[in-house]
Amino acid sequence: LSPPYLPRLATTLMDATTDKEPLVQEQIYNALCYLGEAEPEEILHCCDEYLRQHDKLAYPHRVIILKAMETVVKNNISSLDKSTAKVVILLASSEMTKSKEVVWEWQQAASNVLVAVGQRFINKVMEEVLTKFQPGILPHYFVMQTFANLAVSNVFGMVPFLNSILGTMLPMLGMAKQDHMKSVFCYALQHFSESIQEYVANLDQAPDPTVRKDTFCNEIFSAYEVLFNSWLQHREPKLRLAVVEALGAMSYLMPGEKLEEQLPKLIPAVLSLYKKHTETFYISKSLCQILEASVDIGSRSLDVQLDALLGTLHPQICTPADPAVPLTVKNHTEVLRCFTVLACSFPDRVLTFLLPKLESSSEKTRVGTLLIMRQIINSAPSQMEIKKPSILSSMKLPLQDSNNKVRRAVVQVISAMAHHGYLEQPGGEAMLEFLVRQCALPSDPQKPLPDGDDPTSDSVRSISVNTLLLLSTTVDRMNNVLWPYLLEFITPVQFTNALTPICKSLMHLSVKKREEGGNASLIPYDLNGNLPSPHALTTRLLVRGLGTECCPSLGDDMRAMGHGGNGLNPTDRAQMWGNPPTRGGAAPALQHGAVGPHPWSCPRLLQETLAAVSDNAWICHFVTEMCRQLNGYNGFPTEKNFLYKCIGTTLGACVSKELVQKQLQELLETARYNEEAEWEGLASCFGICAINHLEETLAKLEDFVRSDVFKKSVGLFSIFKDRSDHEVEKIKSALILCYGFVASHAPRELLLSRVEADILRNISQYFSTKDLTLKLCLIRSIAMISRAVRGSTKCTDFILGRKAELVAQMVEFIKAEPLDSMRTPVRQWAMVTCTHLVLLEPQLNDPDRTELMDACLAGVLALPPLDPQWDHDGDGSDELFADTFGALQELLKTLLQRSLTPHGLQDMFAHLGPWIKSSRQQERQRAVELSATLLHFYLGRLNVSTVVPFYNLGVLIALFSPRCSDSVGSVRQRAVDCVYSLLYIQLCYEGFARDHRDEMVEGLKALKKGLEEPDFTVLFRTCTNIAMVIGKRVPPDQLMSLLLAMFEGLADPDKNCSRAATVMINALLKERGAVLQDKVRPSRPWDGLEGSLEIIEL
Repeated sequence: LSPPYLPRLATTLMDATTDKEPLVQEQIYNALCYLGEAEPEEILHCCDEYLRQHDKLAYPHRVIILKAMETVVKNNISSLDKSTAKVVILLASSEMTKSKEVVWEWQQAASNVLVAVGQRFINKVMEEVLTKFQPGILPHYFVMQTFANLAVSNVFGMVPFLNSILGTMLPMLGMAKQDHMKSVFCYALQHFSESIQEYVANLDQAPDPTVRKDTFCNEIFSAYEVLFNSWLQHREPKLRLAVVEALGAMSYLMPGEKLEEQLPKLIPAVLSLYKKHTETFYISKSLCQILEASVDIGSRSLDVQLDALLGTLHPQICTPADPAVPLTVKNHTEVLRCFTVLACSFPDRVLTFLLPKLESSSEKTRVGTLLIMRQIINSAPSQMEIKKPSILSSMKLPLQDSNNKVRRAVVQVISAMAHHGYLEQPGGEAMLEFLVRQCALPSDPQKPLPDGDDPTSDSVRSISVNTLLLLSTTVDRMNNVLWPYLLEFITPVQFTNALTPICKSLMHLSVKKREEGGNASLIPYDLNGNLPSPHALTTRLLVRGLGTECCPSLGDDMRAMGHGGNGLNPTDRAQMWGNPPTRGGAAPALQHGAVGPHPWSCPRLLQETLAAVSDNAWICHFVTEMCRQLNGYNGFPTEKNFLYKCIGTTLGACVSKELVQKQLQELLETARYNEEAEWEGLASCFGICAINHLEETLAKLEDFVRSDVFKKSVGLFSIFKDRSDHEVEKIKSALILCYGFVASHAPRELLLSRVEADILRNISQYFSTKDLTLKLCLIRSIAMISRAVRGSTKCTDFILGRKAELVAQMVEFIKAEPLDSMRTPVRQWAMVTCTHLVLLEPQLNDPDRTELMDACLAGVLALPPLDPQWDHDGDGSDELFADTFGALQELLKTLLQRSLTPHGLQDMFAHLGPWIKSSRQQERQRAVELSATLLHFYLGRLNVSTVVPFYNLGVLIALFSPRCSDSVGSVRQRAVDCVYSLLYIQLCYEGFARDHRDEMVEGLKALKKGLEEPDFTVLFRTCTNIAMVIGKRVPPDQLMSLLLAMFEGLADPDKNCSRAATVMINALLKERGAVLQDKVRPSRPWDGLEGSLEIIEL
């Protein structure tokens, strides 16, 4: 039983429909539907009662209730009681026809209720509505619309009524004078015709299987005559469209002879409507139905109409469809269906019409024609079977088209062809090559306009990639077409961008071949002369798979190598990469971490591969192929340098020394020396080769040095003709870099005996150069040689005879740099090289050491101050200076490490002292920063085994302590750090452990905060406190030297520092004066101060 409150609640809700707020009305509708789900019968009766009792309720509010009733009926039709259905039908019929005038929203809502009830109670609905449909009386508009909608929603229930309805309706057609009545009759005839067709097509499920199409032929033709002869000529566009839409559906039911008789008039009439209407979907839909009906009866009239049909329909496709306007897309679909019908009946004439249009100068014509070609290839395969050669031949011009719209359309045609066997025909390879070329299209630098429909190169490439993968994975008949043909596209560099989809496709194809059984993975070279050799494939995939920093095709490329190549036997492949390799680890070397994210990390993989092959003949062919492919990577420096490394690795594995020398000679002769990026690759190649062939590598470099290559003009037959000085310098740079890499990679046990006689001797002859690039290469190579020598196990016994000469050359390079700016890394690289040289034996003598330190300090500390605005142009000045300063620090640390004694420390600060006291702020700042770093390094490396005096502590503290009040804030802070380190060094020399912490010395850190303020009073108070710490921690025997050195600070060019020296001297005398009393001469206690006081400015 329903709750007693339900009718009242429903009534209350319906009362509220008078609210004018749309949101409230929607909520009322939802509430009624919700109640109807719980108690559909009760709610429907409530709605009926309410509408009958409120006869004057305005129709907008009645609509809300009727819509709720429709929803409740639809959702509960299976459980609806007959009596309730009767009540609803009577109400809806009354609401629909209460007003003779058409009130669209109200009457439509009532009609919808009847259609919903008619899903199950069609007889009761028809019983009621037929009472409103009397012969000789023009029916209500919505009576006809209800009939039409019932015919669609309940075909089997409605068709039995149609014969009598049509009999009653036909005389009414002549009575209809108003356009809306004519339109609704057309609407009804269209849906009646469609309903009859569906009924006849499903007779096995129909309640009356005796119904035939012929049953309705005469009535439909009678209606056709009225619509075609009278209404189609009407001026109202909407009525004309309604008429033509009905004629299309009716044409299926017309008697065959009558349709044949009408076609010569009907088709031209429909075609003429294209000129009168911009919205052509309904015309195209009707025309397609007419054409299908004509073909069904075997009409001969179409032959005469064909030219007009093709000429009218073709421009419809050539007009691009707008996705934002769905009817234009639907129109395209219907027009393409028309072409399908025509192509099935007249394949020769349709192709004769279409194929020449592929050569049109109009882009729209070419694109439209290609869309039609795709349609008929897909939808008329049997008719097109014998036309395949001519269709393929006609595609030659479109394959050369550079327009992206045409390219996209061609790719779509190729996809259709692949599914229907076209690509297996002669000429199919050209289609595949086009597809691969589109996969290799470069990215479009310009982004498409938001409102533009022109596809970009990226979008064409994307659809091409998807098409290629689709064909290789889902179209079985393409397996033998694509395999092994796609292998031909791996080695040409112009297809580089397409390698990823090609390799993915090959991977899928090779898997299929393996599943077929046998030795299917082998490449049939005897049947395919154009295929690249196994060596060429391996080279290309190796470079592509590992030679770029970010290569998404790594796993696919390597898997394609593992599955498809027959250059290696299966045992070798399994040993190298696994059989089959997994996506995450193409080889054991990959799994073990030998191949990282950087492109230079793969030699181990290649070395393991070559070791597994263990076939010298194969390796010789392999390296020859690598060298042959080098020029293909011009313009791709990363890949080319990687290939150079691979060549070096493979030459190292090559047993034939003659081949090694021949290939090295060829590399030297063919290298592109004007491309500086290539030097690195060439040098890497020579270096890696030298691991196993040091003798041959050095010999070939020696021959090259002695050759005519460095002469400006040489013989007629030389490969190096008329080189300019600039070109010669570049060749020298590359050659010197080769020597550096050879030294870096050469076996250490062989290097030491060759480094001076064969390497440095040939490098040193170019020291006099002024060319910046050559200079940098010299510096870099010497650094590599120094590191290599130092890394040798026999380095401790090795004496580098040219060490002093090399250091002196680095000093000359540093001195040659301008002191007003820093624009090159010469200083930095030279100091890094000196750092490596200093570590070698023999030690530098004092003059050379002094020269080196002074040159490096002057080359860095004397530079003008860095202006933050200097680097706004992106020249990297700040970063370059920071790197150079860091190199200077490392060099001085290395020199200090060689003499980690108080004397060594004193010597270091003898060179730094003038810079620390400089009148130029930037020089003091850099010098004190350097000093703090060196003292911290000294303290960290100090290991005192016996207690020894730190005899120069006082002098060094006197050097830094006045700087605690320097006018530059950073100098003040770092000066305290220097004092802090010196006092801890003293404690170490006194025997304390290095990790010992002294409370007073640690207090210096707290005093640094007081140095942040530029106020003199605060500064000098802090300086006094610092002096007190110094006074308490400096040994008594160092006090005199401290004071005497401090007196020199009274003449410091920075007034703050000279005043700080005075403050500190005063504090020291107060703190430790008693210790000094017996050392002061009674007669002249101030003699030591006289010189300084004379120059102090008061």
